[in-house]
Amino acid sequence: MQYRRLGRSGLQVSELSLGSWVTYHNQVDTQAAVEMMAAAFDGGINFFDNAEIYAKGQSEVVMGEAFKTLKWPRLNYVVSTKFFWGLDRETVGINRRDTLNRKYLMQAIDGSLARLQLDFVDLIYCHRPDPHTPIEETVWAMSDIIRQGKALYWGTSEWSAAEIRAAYDIAERHHLHKPVMEQPQYNLFCRKRVEVEYARLYEDLGLGLTTWSPLASGLLTGKYRNGVPEGSRGSIESMSFLVAGLTDAAKNAAVAQLSDMAADLGGNAAQLAIAWTNRNPRVSSVILGASKPSQLQDNLGALALTPKLTPEVMERIDALTKPLTT
Repeated sequence: MQYRRLGRSGLQVSELSLGSWVTYHNQVDTQAAVEMMAAAFDGGINFFDNAEIYAKGQSEVVMGEAFKTLKWPRLNYVVSTKFFWGLDRETVGINRRDTLNRKYLMQAIDGSLARLQLDFVDLIYCHRPDPHTPIEETVWAMSDIIRQGKALYWGTSEWSAAEIRAAYDIAERHHLHKPVMEQPQYNLFCRKRVEVEYARLYEDLGLGLTTWSPLASGLLTGKYRNGVPEGSRGSIESMSFLVAGLTDAAKNAAVAQLSDMAADLGGNAAQLAIAWTNRNPRVSSVILGASKPSQLQDNLGALALTPKLTPEVMERIDALTKPLTT
């Protein structure tokens, strides 16, 4: 495992990290989380990603119990959470969801810390942009959370380049804590935001990336080539919106060819896809998702494939996937 600085910050995160979206509480209970987090830590992973919306807060509860059980020194790991959606999408209430206003953010951080059983988190993200709250209000609130010692760095997730730059400029103008990182989706079929839209931000602002869905919700494993298998992410009722993309015929045909290419390199399609994402020097950490230790161990095999992705191999991968990207 290699470690990379998070953007221009001094914080070093493992090139592969472990996330909890979909899995924790829904598929992974506390004991399973302990086993997987221990395996991840033994494999060199030091960054664990979460969000208050995941399983309506229960993902943070599971991860918090795991941290308590594992008893790692706090300096040894990095943990994140994200705010915007609120805890419960079905709850009707003003200032409870879909917002980045000051009232919500200053209370949301306290809720996350209680569920995680931590005094502070290392990274906090604005989980989506909020068109109804002035960016200046959000920047002040995120900076104040850091000033209060409840978080160490802040960033964004799925913000446009213009919104990130606006937040950075406001922070610089008022001598506030600047956004350090962005968490976008990035994989072989979802590339344009990272590779095109954000292109100038890396040098101009020193933006770091902690990317999610390197396997395109499992599409790049090859498991959806013959439909939606039982027990997969696509079979979960709340994830039904993913099915059309997961069963896309053209993409699955490309995955079949990627599988052959991966086999020639001594790996599988999932490892190849993760290695490809990991090879981008703009990516500080690739967030993995796993529902069992064997999946995690398989994904960690991507580390052995990364140096095998020569320019020639990268060109072949591009020829297969770039015409299908968004």
